[in-house]
Parts: sequence; C-alpha cells; structure tokens
Amino acid sequence: MNPWFSKRAALAALGVLLMSCTVTHADEGMWLFNNPPLKLLKDRHNFTPTKDWLDHVQQSSVRFNSGGSGSFVSEDGLVMTNHHVGADALQKISTKDKNYLRDGFLAKNRSEEVKCVDLELNVLTSIDDVTDKVNAAVKSGASAEEAFKARRAVMAEIEKAALAGKDPKKSRADVVTLYQGGQYHLYQFQRYTDIRLVFAPEQQIAFFGGDPDNFEYPRYDLDCCFFRVYEDDKPVKLKHWLRWSKSGAKDNELVFVSGHPGRTSRLNTVAELEYMRDKQFPNLMQILNRLEVMLKVYSDRSEENARRAKDELFGIQNSRKARDGGLAGLLDPGLMGRKKTAEQKLREAVAKDPKLKDALPAWDNIAKAQEEIGKVAQRYNLLERGFGFNSTLFSTARTLVRAAEERTKPDGERLREFRSSNEEPLKLQLFSDEPIHDDLEIVKLGDSLTFLCGQLGSTDPLVQKVLAGKSPRQRAAELITGSKLKDVETRKKLYDGGAKAVEASQDPFIALAKLVDQEARDVRKVVETQSELKQQAYGQLAKAKFAVEGTSTYPDATFTLRLAYGTVKGFEENGQKVPFETTYSGLFERSDDHKNQPPFDLPERWVKLRPQLEKDKAFMNTPFNFVCTADIIGGNSGSPVINKEAEVVGLIFDGNIQSLVLDFIYTDDQARAVSVHSAGIIEALRKVYNAGALADELIGKK
Repeated sequence: MNPWFSKRAALAALGVLLMSCTVTHADEGMWLFNNPPLKLLKDRHNFTPTKDWLDHVQQSSVRFNSGGSGSFVSEDGLVMTNHHVGADALQKISTKDKNYLRDGFLAKNRSEEVKCVDLELNVLTSIDDVTDKVNAAVKSGASAEEAFKARRAVMAEIEKAALAGKDPKKSRADVVTLYQGGQYHLYQFQRYTDIRLVFAPEQQIAFFGGDPDNFEYPRYDLDCCFFRVYEDDKPVKLKHWLRWSKSGAKDNELVFVSGHPGRTSRLNTVAELEYMRDKQFPNLMQILNRLEVMLKVYSDRSEENARRAKDELFGIQNSRKARDGGLAGLLDPGLMGRKKTAEQKLREAVAKDPKLKDALPAWDNIAKAQEEIGKVAQRYNLLERGFGFNSTLFSTARTLVRAAEERTKPDGERLREFRSSNEEPLKLQLFSDEPIHDDLEIVKLGDSLTFLCGQLGSTDPLVQKVLAGKSPRQRAAELITGSKLKDVETRKKLYDGGAKAVEASQDPFIALAKLVDQEARDVRKVVETQSELKQQAYGQLAKAKFAVEGTSTYPDATFTLRLAYGTVKGFEENGQKVPFETTYSGLFERSDDHKNQPPFDLPERWVKLRPQLEKDKAFMNTPFNFVCTADIIGGNSGSPVINKEAEVVGLIFDGNIQSLVLDFIYTDDQARAVSVHSAGIIEALRKVYNAGALADELIGKK
C-alpha cells in the first residue's frame, strides 16, 4: 500500500462521511468506569457488564507514568504493554554494550528480570465525585484569579485528606477535571515503583514498517513488552488480572478496551478548534519538524548516537505524524461544518430554555479567554513549557528552584505539581539515575536556544541575559559541561536543603532557571487565570448539555482510565475491502515486497528462523494484527483488548490514518484501532523467542 496515496484517499473519504453523517455512531465513547454505557451495550450488543466485571477490569488495568497503558496478565504481577510504551524504560537501562531497545530482552527466570529506572505504574482503586465540594469553594462574584486559587486549594486539600494514614510511596490521589469543568472526580491509585523488565522483542519487529507504515493498515508489528511488578523484593500477588483467551479476537466479535486515552478535544467550542487549527497545531508542527531534523542529524553521526537518541526520535516522529493527521482533520470543511452545526443546535436549545440562560455568554467567554491566552502563547511555550530550553538538566534545575520556593507555602497555594500529594512521584523523577549524555544535551539545548532567539529576537532582553554574550551552541556547551546536576546526590542535597541550599548553589543551570523563572511564572499566571474563565464557561455548557441531551455521555479524555467498546471488523478503502486481520505469512510477504530493506527488514533472529517457520503452516496462518471499531486515542497504547469474559484477545498499539481525527470527532466508517492479536503473541514467544515459560504464564499453564 502506498501510504501517501492512502492518506489522501482516507481524508477525502472522511470529508464526505462527516458532511453526510449526523447521527451518533454505535461504538463511540471513552466511558468512565463509574458511568459505563450499560443501556447502549444492552440495546446495541445485548450485553450488560456486571459491577463485578467492571471492578475486575478496572483493577486489572495499569497506567504507565511514562505515558501509556497496560494490564496485569498473571497473578504474579506480570504486566503487558506495548514495546513503544516500554521503550523509555528500555532506553534507560540500555548501555553501549547492551542495547535492549534495539536487540530485545528475555529473562530466562525471575532472577534475571532487570529493574527499571524511574518507572511508576498506577492502578485505579476508587473514584469519588467531589464536584459539589470543589464548586462550593469558589465564592459567588470571585474574580478569575481568586476562583483559580480557591479551586486549586480545595483540590489539594481533597487529595491530601485522601492520602491521610496511607503510605505516600504506595498511594496516589488526583482530583481530575472532567467535562472541561462540569465535574470533578477524586481518583485514588495504588502506586508501584519496583518494576522489572521480563521480555521485549527487537524494536525492528515491534515497529516493522517504520514511519511509512505508522498509522497505516494492514500492519505487521509485534508491538508488545512485558514487565513484572515487585513489592518488598517479591513479585506482587494479585486478586485481579486478565486471563488469556484461547482463541483470540474473532471477526464481528464485541470487544472492550480498558486504557488511559491521553487527551481529546471533542467538547471544545468551534472558536477553540479554530484556534488549534490556525495557531496551535501549525506552531507545534514547526517545533516537531525542527526537533526531528536535529535528532536525525545527531543520530546519523554514529551508531552510539543513534542508540542514545532512538526513543526520543521515535516519539517525535510519531507525534509529528499524528499531529499532521489531526491538522488535516481540522482543515477539513466537513468536520468543522459538523462541529458548527452541533454547536448551533445547542445554542438554540439554550436560548429557548429560560433555565439555561446563564450559559448563553459561555461561548463568547471561551473565545475571549482563548484570545488572551493566544497573546502570551509564544512566551508561555518557550519559557514555561520549556521549548526554548530543551534539556533534562534545565528541567531538573527548574524543579529544584521551584521546589525550594513552593514547599515553604501552604499546600493549597503551591503550583499543582508541588502539592504534597504529588511529592513522591515528583521525587521519583527528580532523583532518577537515567543516563544523561553531554553531547546529546548540548545539541538539544543549543538547538532550542537558537529557536528561542529566532522566536523572540536576539535583542530581546531575556534572550540576551540567557545567552550571556555567547552563541547558542557555546552557551549550551558551557551550561552542560559546567553543571553538577547530573549527580543524583547533588540533586538530593539541593532538594533537601531547600531555599538556603538553592540560593547558595553556583551551578550554572540553577542560575539559568532562576533567571527565567519569574517571567515564566508570569505568563503561566495569565494562562491559568484565563483557563479558569474557560473552565467556568465550560461548566455552564456542560450543565446545558446535560439538560438538553441527558447525562448518559462521556467526557473528553484526561489520561485517566476509560472503557471503550467496539466490534472486530475490517473496512473498505479505495473500493477494496481491507480484512480485519493479518497473518505471519503476510509479514514475510511485506518484507519480500521491499527486498528486506529498512524499515521493512526482519531482525536477524527472524531471518535465520524463516525457513523453519515457513514450514509451520499453523504459525504462518496465525493472526498477527487486527482492527476493531473501539474508540481510542494516544495514551491508549498498551491497552488490553478483551472479550465479554474479560479475557485478553489483543493489545492496542495504534490507529489507522483515518482514526487521527478522533481527537475531535468520532467516526467508525473507516477509522480503526489496530492491535496485536493474542494468538500472534503466544506463537512468537514459543516459536521465535524460546520463551515458553512466559507463554505458559500468560495462558495460565502451571
């Protein structure tokens, strides 16, 4: 399949679909576990999950702090996720001599399982609606700044109370904003931080087809990875984990996806979507393209450079392609037309109902607030989000500088990331002993300082102070080589020493972080204040939507646990039917079509075993990847696909190109979630990787 041709055809077909379709699609929704779509499932699929079923799936689901989802798949703490979700951990434990990201890894027994660096897994244990308490803290007539402070304070108070009497190293509590401010829920989690690598295939088979096949289908990727959770130096013993299906996903079968979709913008107003289309996405694409070129040039210099930058480069390329598809959707007149029609319909309903009149100004208030945010967006992105200071050491220095100040304040007055309930996760990252490579840090920081100059101008007063009379590359080298923050013990002393230790520090990155901090805080305050106005307005719109459409709906994604459902089925593209599954025979054919050249080359292990595997008809016909209509987005990577018996039938790892508009609107005409088939995983473990013990653990064979 030519990816460029299929992309154009897909977007054209999508435009026709969106202009002609006005009904809710059958499998739409990223549903809250405390508000599942019971009636929809009963009416459309004649299935009603019980509370026990939902509780079991919820407590079998796992969130990775590195971004992504996973699930427990054995009673001994075995966790399944994607290779690309585990890539951050693989990168950090790799060395020049042991490249786990490239070459893969298999622990032959538990004593060989390798402990990961700064990896945290969260399991959702409870959800409580705290909307009334949060809203009650905001007094009538309060200014936006006062309202923001009151809301921040009460959220910190709720989280702190939730952790009272619990071990903060094993527990987490977050107040989550839903429906853009329409509801607030307290999510409590079990934290796990002793995570060990069990198995990973070679990256080349996990990401077979590389960038050309990314977000395409058919696919042939073994994008899986297995870890084990330990407590007190022993594998955890679990009550809830997902059993393995004997048959795997079947055509037209009802399936579920339990995972952590990152962020969607489906409830956004048209004004916000237009801002994203005209400003936010083009600016982000510029940044991603720049980063990709910089990392690619660095990687091409040597094999070791390529190893050091591989995971980051993969992430940038993946983000760039995803945002390219999202921008294409926002530029589609059909999509925007459908959003305008839906918004106008709600406006008219609000205007006709006297009880909803308070919501009438909400659309204009959101547009005005977004306009104000747009005025400071450039400096906010460069200074507060750190696009002008792309360096692990700068991020570390900023955390130390801010922690010294924030920890002296009452909990409710701190910046959200420094609230006491978040201290243990923050320290896990701050004191990480992940490898930091001077040459890569210099290249990244030098490039971002150049970007800072280009955006603000070389005569900008702050830019001149930052560069201190040096070129961006010279300044970057001076900062990186002169800093002691690579040493974990130095960071701990500065953190524990508080304001006095930070003030006395002569580290150049501490000085730089202090130099930038006040202006970064100033633009952050503008964004937070205007976001509070937007949140209040969205809260009014949420109430109006509930009144008009009912409360049986789902909020936008927030990187918290959601349940999606759909059916396993193919689709039609360019007048041809695309089957729901691929097989291992198709993998070899795809490689042959490209003469086994990158990125369609097979790992050496697969090349050596190919003659033997091709004689095994059962292996060659084993389902490898498949698609379904479940509603997913970035963050769902690593989510288990389960059947009605809550058995694993697959592993989400991607969406096709037609799914990239799901950030803004749902369609199931061609959009599909792409998964590794459960049977394909078992076959590869047994017949390619000699990992029979792991396969036995998955299927429950003692």
